[in-house]
Amino acid sequence: MNILALDTSMGVCSAALQRIGGPAAQSVVRETEMVRGHAEALMPMVEDVLSAAGIAVHDLDRIAATLGPGSFTGVRIAIAAARGLALVSHAALYGADSLTVMARAAQQNGLIQVGPFAVAVDARRGMLYLGLYDAAGMRIEGPALYTPEEAAGLLPQRLGLAIGNGAGLLAEAAERQGRTLVTDLPALQPGALALAELARESTETNDIIRPLYLRPPDAKPQNTSLERR
Repeated sequence: MNILALDTSMGVCSAALQRIGGPAAQSVVRETEMVRGHAEALMPMVEDVLSAAGIAVHDLDRIAATLGPGSFTGVRIAIAAARGLALVSHAALYGADSLTVMARAAQQNGLIQVGPFAVAVDARRGMLYLGLYDAAGMRIEGPALYTPEEAAGLLPQRLGLAIGNGAGLLAEAAERQGRTLVTDLPALQPGALALAELARESTETNDIIRPLYLRPPDAKPQNTSLERR
């Protein structure tokens, strides 16, 4: 099976190609941290990983994209690219939320040892994106949008670890509620390699994948209508 995974949901642009089965099994990853410019960077990365793996677009069996939450514009970039490539290749589509991809990325590096944990991402304006996961990285709850106080009140009693750039805010809120959380991995981002592994393990595919927005966009259309007097 040949899986192409794309992520542009947050502060990293990445593409990964996994060839699974047979003597040529391999993983190829291209990843760059960036605040903006994902749209320009993604397709050259796709071409690079395909070339490095020695396969053509028509050889793809599954194409995965991170669905969000994340950057309102960034989330759409990987999804649009995945849809377009699927039309050309007739590959199946797969989507996973950003926080689940982050949970898998943490486990890939052996950073989660025991017990349930939370993935918390600063959603700005005093809000957090929150996902709860068991020790195996299976999702318990989320992703959802909460205030830090709301999120802290949802944490299971056995949960003692929070990761992501919102973990500090979550820990502060938990402390105000009489709980102690260990925080780690403040620079953790979703990534295409973790997404590719989720796509490989899943038996589910989608006819179409759509962005997962947990809040309305900050930018609003300008009202250009003339007020009648």
